[in-house]
Amino acid sequence: MTDTASYTPPKVWTWNKSNGGRFANINRPIAGPTHDKDLPVGRHPLQLYSLATPNGVKVTVLLEELLALGHAGAEYDAWLIRINEGDQFGSGFVAVNPNSKIPALMDRSGPEPVRVFESGAILLYLAEKFGAFLPADPAKRAEVFSWLFWQMGSAPYLGGGFGHFYAYAPSKIEYAIDRFTMEVKRQLDVLDRRLAESPYLGGAEYSIADMAVWPWYGALAKGLLYEDSGTFLQVDEYKHVQRWTDAIAERPAVQRGRMVNRVMGELSSQLHERHEASDFETKTQDKLQAAD
Repeated sequence: MTDTASYTPPKVWTWNKSNGGRFANINRPIAGPTHDKDLPVGRHPLQLYSLATPNGVKVTVLLEELLALGHAGAEYDAWLIRINEGDQFGSGFVAVNPNSKIPALMDRSGPEPVRVFESGAILLYLAEKFGAFLPADPAKRAEVFSWLFWQMGSAPYLGGGFGHFYAYAPSKIEYAIDRFTMEVKRQLDVLDRRLAESPYLGGAEYSIADMAVWPWYGALAKGLLYEDSGTFLQVDEYKHVQRWTDAIAERPAVQRGRMVNRVMGELSSQLHERHEASDFETKTQDKLQAAD
């Protein structure tokens, strides 16, 4: 659809609450809490406040991978933050993340609680804390860092750019869709070329770089982000991305991590809160009983 009306920006922008499309009720040009609400605290050292968006999945995948390696200190409580209902603007959440975005982590394992926000920062913090999924060799470590920060800089073009204008904007804008589609396809090509020469983004070993990129671009490669986007973007042509995506999806810890704090999709894929490893077993039993 081609734009027919021209738009001239005003000399001074003002916030029009009636605009904003699907997410107008949670978008605003100011920070800070909108209401008082304390966050719950479970019994484990790590307290995660999140939702199973791609950014949230990064962290739950890493936590489940750490537990699978035997790091008992990575046990965690995962509390659901319903962003469409404004939970991220509660005073307790804002105290953990002043940016009011999921995920947010509190580490209560030391004498003083440590807050960590921004998904990439959480991945780095946990990888360094447990000495896992981050190489010690400086050159290999730099490669992982580079791809981790590539994701942090690139994903906004995919989510806030392509995803917004393709799937969520109240009107279709040809220029915006063309601009961000071109960039997303360039990013997929960047990944495909890298994965043609290496099994994982950081090299021979699976790392936090893969955990950061996979929930966004792996889901995109399988057409799981934004309705019909897989066909629109011709994702099947990125063969190496597809190979990498499938390999990671087969990991049991990834499958568990993807379930945590999920509120969309099939009920069998949702685990709204996670407090013990046995929560997954209970979920499996519920699924089997429902099938009887």
